[in-house]
Amino acid sequence: MGSLYIDCSLGVSGDMLVAALLDAGADSAALDRALSSLSVADEFEIAISTVTKAGMRACDFDVVLRHGHETHDHDMAYLHGHGEGRCGRAHEHAHEDDDHHCCEHAHAHGHTHGDHDHQHEHARRHEHHHEHRNLHDVMAIIDSAQMTQSARAIAARAFEILAQAEAQAHGLPVDQVHFHEVGAIDSIVDIVSAAVLADSLDPDAVYATPLADGHGTIRCQHGVIPVPVPAVVNICRACELPTSHLDVEGELVTPTGAALIAALDARRAPDFPYTILATGMGAGKRGYSVPSLVRVHRIERAREPQPHVDGVIELECDVDDQPAEGMAHAAQALLRDGALEAHWLPVFGKKGRPAYQLQVIAAPQDAERMRRLLFLETTTIGVRWTMMDREVLERSERVEQTSLGPVRVKTVVLPDGEHRSKPEYEDVARISSREGIAFPDALVQITAEIRAGRNTDL
Repeated sequence: MGSLYIDCSLGVSGDMLVAALLDAGADSAALDRALSSLSVADEFEIAISTVTKAGMRACDFDVVLRHGHETHDHDMAYLHGHGEGRCGRAHEHAHEDDDHHCCEHAHAHGHTHGDHDHQHEHARRHEHHHEHRNLHDVMAIIDSAQMTQSARAIAARAFEILAQAEAQAHGLPVDQVHFHEVGAIDSIVDIVSAAVLADSLDPDAVYATPLADGHGTIRCQHGVIPVPVPAVVNICRACELPTSHLDVEGELVTPTGAALIAALDARRAPDFPYTILATGMGAGKRGYSVPSLVRVHRIERAREPQPHVDGVIELECDVDDQPAEGMAHAAQALLRDGALEAHWLPVFGKKGRPAYQLQVIAAPQDAERMRRLLFLETTTIGVRWTMMDREVLERSERVEQTSLGPVRVKTVVLPDGEHRSKPEYEDVARISSREGIAFPDALVQITAEIRAGRNTDL
């Protein structure tokens, strides 16, 4: 359970998202069952490995086509089209890694694991011919696969979003568009895999950062097109996906990646405190000035502090014939003997006389002792009391070392989980007196030193 938080701050593609979900602990057995049941299962195998990107360990997910088909960079099918034509930018399959280690996922469906160079040469012309499939054909493949209905709905939604975006880019109705990119085996595998894996984690909600894309142009079978590519622009506009820009020349967000984020109904970044249960890192294939990485965090809402509610008794009395010194002495005596709070207020008494009202809060079991003290330490002739509830915040105390000496710091946990702290007054006052520093100056210096010494909430 919990939620998923997808970090697309370095872009997103279908294979990167699949790899990140696997690395985050999604159900690889469910993935095996789904891929093995596809009607096109004999046309591909998958390879999963661990790679290094910018010094960080990440999982790599690759679709290897059989029967002489060339392995694409997944969404690079969007750029290549079919027949003649090639991408204007070399999509470098070098993984930047010195070692490829098997990811810890056992797959039975013709999976390739282990060390591999993983470099594919795409500089030559594409002489092979790929089968074209329309959206109806792809939906039939999804319908026949072994997966949950919720996973099937995610996959179907992703293909619908992708098909509509491509149809808009080509200026044709969806049912009249036969386009290679939607029917490409690797795109089918990527979308089905992401849907099955995300569904296996059963998230309460999915969140995502804005989709960060690069800039420039790329060359495809239709000519030179700008980045973000038209399909990505159409998806982000239609599905209201927030985007951002990185100063990177190249395509960081692919149509399949954007379609999956939209199909998962990803919300914007969570606006509540959360804890991270697990993190998965998915690697891309392309070599840009920033690493191709997607992170998936499995998160849950941070435990909110439980309010501490207890019963207390409030006692009060009025005094009009006792000096102020005596009232201060009475309040201190009550506090020393266990009162939770004791203070007095100036009031007007009978016949317009200036008087004091002494208010005391204590535990119910201490009520009798507090009443006795009020009669003994003041000149009152009557005490009133009321039982009441109170809520108190969680509190703690720690000692911080400063250049002026040790200082106690008191911290409370607010209802929203935030912490609020302040130095203990008596310690600051003691240092102020000892060092000959004005109290405000001592407080500023002590607070600054504590804040500089740790990530504090002062």
